[in-house]
Amino acid sequence: MKKTPLGKTGLQVTALGFGGAEIGYLATDKARVSSILNLLLDEWVNVIDTAASYHGSEELIGQTISHRRGEYVLISKCGGSVPQVEGEPWSEKLITQTIDRSLQRLKVNRLDVMLLHSCDLKVLRQGEAVGALVKAREAGKIRFAGYSGDNEAAAYAATLPDIAVIETSINIADQANIDLVLPAARKHNVGIIAKRPLANAPWRSDHSGVYAGYVKTYKERFTAMGLNLADLGYAKVKPESAWPGIALRFTLSFPEVNTAIIGTTNPVNAKANVEAAEKGSLDPEAVTKIRAAFADAQRQSGQTWTGQT
Repeated sequence: MKKTPLGKTGLQVTALGFGGAEIGYLATDKARVSSILNLLLDEWVNVIDTAASYHGSEELIGQTISHRRGEYVLISKCGGSVPQVEGEPWSEKLITQTIDRSLQRLKVNRLDVMLLHSCDLKVLRQGEAVGALVKAREAGKIRFAGYSGDNEAAAYAATLPDIAVIETSINIADQANIDLVLPAARKHNVGIIAKRPLANAPWRSDHSGVYAGYVKTYKERFTAMGLNLADLGYAKVKPESAWPGIALRFTLSFPEVNTAIIGTTNPVNAKANVEAAEKGSLDPEAVTKIRAAFADAQRQSGQTWTGQT
C-alpha cells in the first residue's frame, strides 16, 4: 500500500489506518481484535490510532500486536478525564499521567504521536495542554505532539510550531475541514489523519449501537445531498457495496490527507477497506460532484455544516 510522509514528522504512513474506538466501545473480544489487527498489519497497513478514553482499546491493542511494534505508527489521544488518573482536564498533571497510563496499556516505551483529544480553542490558546505534550516529547515518551478535533480549533492548532499532526473529520457528509483545516495544514507542513472517512455509513437504514445517535447529522446531510450512484459512475453496483469504497476514496482524494482511519470489529470489512484504499483517489469528476452536492444542500438548508467533533 502506498505510503506518504506524515507532514513534518517524516513518518511514512499508509493511506489506510485503523481507528480503535469501536473495539473499545463495543467491548470486542481479544481474539477478534487480534484477527483484525494482524490482518491489517499483514496487508501492510501501518497506522494504529486509539485514545485513552476508548475504554479497553489501548489494552486490546497492547495485548494483540505489541510484539509487532516495529511495523506500525502508534497514535493515541489524551486530555480529558479518564478513570484512575488524577488532575483537571487538559492540565499538565492529567496529561502526563495519562501518557504514562497509555504506554503501560499499549505495552510500549514510546508513542509515535500523542494528540490532544478535542479540547476547545480556549484550551489550546492557554498553552498548558500543548506544553504538557512538549514535555512528554522532551522526556522521550512521545515522538510528536498533535491535536484531534475540527473547525477553528483544528485550523488554529495547525499553526502552532509544536503541533505536527492534526486528526480531523473529512468525509462525504463532513466537508468543512477540507476548506478550513487542510489549507492551514498544507501551509505549516502538518500531517493529516482523516477520521470518520465512511461518515458512519449514512446510506444504511439501520444504525443500532454506540453510533445510533451520532450518525443522525450525517444521515440528514447525506439524504439532503441526493447523491446518485449512476452520476458517480457506479450504476451497476449495489449501494451497500458501492458507498463504502466511494466514501473512503473520496476522503483519500485530497493530497493533504496522509491517512484515513477506519474502525471496525469485522475482519471482512477490514479487508474490503484495504482493497478500496489500494484503488487510490476517486475519479476527479466524482469528487467534484460530491463537493457540489454538499455545497448545494448546505446552502438550501440555510445552515453552516461544521465539522462534527
